[in-house]
Amino acid sequence: MNKKVLSFLTALCLGTASFMPLAGAAPAAEGPGVGKKIVYVPIDNRPVNEKQTVAVAEKLGYEVLVPPNELLGQREGYGLPDELWQWLEENARGAQAAVVSSDAMLYGSLVGSRKHDLSAEKIMERAERFKAFHEKYPRLPLYAFGTIMRTPRGAAASSEEPAYYKTHGDQIFAYTALLDKKEMQGLSRKDKKQLEKLKAEIPPEYLEDWLNRRAKNYDANERFLTLAESGVFNYFLLGCDDSAVPSQTHRESRHLEELGQTLGKTRSVVTSGADELGMLMVSRAIHDNLRDVPFVYAEYAKGKGAETIPSYTNEKIGESVDKAISALGAIKVNNPKRADLVLLVSTNPDGKTGEAISPDNTTKFRKGTKAFVEKVDNYVQQGYPVAVADIAFGNGADNALMEGLRQKSLQFRLQGYGGWNTATNSTGFLLGAATLANKMSKEDVADLLYTRYTDDWAYQANVRQQVANMLGSLPGEGNYSTLDTKKQPAAEKTAALLKDFLQRNLCFPWGLKVKEVHAAFPWNRMFECDSQVVLKDEK
Repeated sequence: MNKKVLSFLTALCLGTASFMPLAGAAPAAEGPGVGKKIVYVPIDNRPVNEKQTVAVAEKLGYEVLVPPNELLGQREGYGLPDELWQWLEENARGAQAAVVSSDAMLYGSLVGSRKHDLSAEKIMERAERFKAFHEKYPRLPLYAFGTIMRTPRGAAASSEEPAYYKTHGDQIFAYTALLDKKEMQGLSRKDKKQLEKLKAEIPPEYLEDWLNRRAKNYDANERFLTLAESGVFNYFLLGCDDSAVPSQTHRESRHLEELGQTLGKTRSVVTSGADELGMLMVSRAIHDNLRDVPFVYAEYAKGKGAETIPSYTNEKIGESVDKAISALGAIKVNNPKRADLVLLVSTNPDGKTGEAISPDNTTKFRKGTKAFVEKVDNYVQQGYPVAVADIAFGNGADNALMEGLRQKSLQFRLQGYGGWNTATNSTGFLLGAATLANKMSKEDVADLLYTRYTDDWAYQANVRQQVANMLGSLPGEGNYSTLDTKKQPAAEKTAALLKDFLQRNLCFPWGLKVKEVHAAFPWNRMFECDSQVVLKDEK
């Protein structure tokens, strides 16, 4: 075997990209997408939305054009909608598909949708540009994805919300959750008293500002659903940013889903999630371009399984998976023998979702772990193309499950793996990528697996907390949420720990070993890490 060096970029959510207009490496020399172009406007410049999504398409040979980084949303900047529209117009000609974030085109980015001061008229003016764009390029397949604004719990999310959310976020969440509950099942006498108490405690100007911004977003999404069913979009995928039941996000999703069903629901769906939507729509565009209809079989761990309502979501995971399959243009089948992909979903037997950085996330098998690993092994041994959705914990991998996969030498015998953020982030991105993996080389599939194992398992579930615990002893000023001058020392420590973790825990194929690791924190915080891993052949 000739000496091979494989490198790849990994990150959970947010990071930067310094290249343009192509995001990622040069397109593959072979593949069904050679000579074809996709224009893609991501929700912002986070690697999972940009570089990692683009990398999947490029492994099939597609050229993927992405706007310059300075136009995209970043942590401190919302993005530039008018310039994004101009870029889209300039680059659409000759493309096989356009995949576009409606949040980027209306507000600049996902964060921009939460904090902007745009008028309702300006937002609807930008929304109508989708119709004008379709009329200008009637033969260009247009796929769009948007979000229903999140309803976070309190101060923890205040940096990405209006300033008043730091002091009144918990009250706003509780108040609007009761409004959702009132519509669904009614309120008890205690609930009614609590509702009145919360309304009195929240300054009316804050509540008005928050609800008015949501109303603008709601009206735009209502318009997009109508445009989808009228044929402007080949498909419109509407996700619910971090949510819960009950919550204001869930309340709005119920009404928009009812509208979608009234319109016919053939070109749109309302589901949970946000950061996986771009991958799903890029995948849908490719499947449509190749006239490919994947068959997907989904099976869940014992216990609550498909009935699990994971943290940060507002519906059962079985429903979210079914909607993602539909959004892909795929077909769910009830027999694995008919499937192009067998999706195995790991959930806790009690239906509860833990946090990956918690002390409970150890390599010791919990109830259900052994049985699920054996399930994966059995399907792989029979030759099925298996993808594993690791969602027992939020924001990172399940160490016990990963230890089981390591013991069974299953790590690089899978067609896909996902366990990086919320449950639907993981399952949605995984479905988008894994349904295309059967058109890739074994080396390319392994490359995608490297990315997820480095990010989801090594960093998110392990190294992140280790470095966070060391921050006080590192030189410089800063903290977990704002690293500042601690950023470089933290990056160096992270790179060293990632290298050690990967060397100890990954069974690399083809005699490959870790040569070096580089880490960065492009959003000046530790929640996500943008890492580069370089491998070497020691044979």
